[in-house]
Amino acid sequence: MFDGSFRTGFERAVEPVGHVLQKAGVSPDAVTAVGVLMAAGCGVAIGTGRFFLAAALVLLTGVPDALDGAVAKAADAAGPRGAYLDSVFDRLSDGLLFAGAGWYLAGTDTPRMAMLPFGLFIAASLVSYQRAKAESLGFQAKGGLMERAERFIALGIGLLLASVLGSQLLVWTLWLMFALTVVTAVFRFRKVWVQASAVQAGSSAVGETGGDGLDNRSRRKRRRNARPVADLRQRARARAEARRRRNAR
Repeated sequence: MFDGSFRTGFERAVEPVGHVLQKAGVSPDAVTAVGVLMAAGCGVAIGTGRFFLAAALVLLTGVPDALDGAVAKAADAAGPRGAYLDSVFDRLSDGLLFAGAGWYLAGTDTPRMAMLPFGLFIAASLVSYQRAKAESLGFQAKGGLMERAERFIALGIGLLLASVLGSQLLVWTLWLMFALTVVTAVFRFRKVWVQASAVQAGSSAVGETGGDGLDNRSRRKRRRNARPVADLRQRARARAEARRRRNAR
């Protein structure tokens, strides 16, 4: 949901910070690694029930995630290696956050509720995978109500409320995130399915016409009308011979 004009404006806003960090000798990979360490600390804070600290850390975790790209552009080092590392570390950060939530819920009166963060992680991973796979096939799969930025914001707000009103607010937040993430996964699946179906329908149409704009019936008719000259001559000679024999009787 934040992809597009909002993301573009935010990236412009952090460009000066990226230049400052690059001049200070900070590499984009180091910024990405800091984000993972902050996510790990946030996971520990959630697991131990320190929700206010966790809320601060989860919001701060998004800062390195936004700055690594700015530093890479400032250093003219943006490329597939950095994009791959960033994507892998994003999944790792998500796993650390949800693992912390699962650890905390496993120690409550309803330990089975620990499956909720696990299910949320599966749904979130599916959302990310669908976009990656779709783009590798040449399709577009952006959009949805609960992308990664929205998950960070929702989790941060839920942790902040839980620190004041109790852990039940965290459970409700996780349920809301899970529902909206599943909706996003279904939305992306349908979006890519429509694109892929259109491509397949076009390929089938080309296969039926053979690429020459003719269907099978028209092609057979054209073959019948394009008989070899030698075959026509042979048939003509056979008819002439039959007439000669009838006249000779």
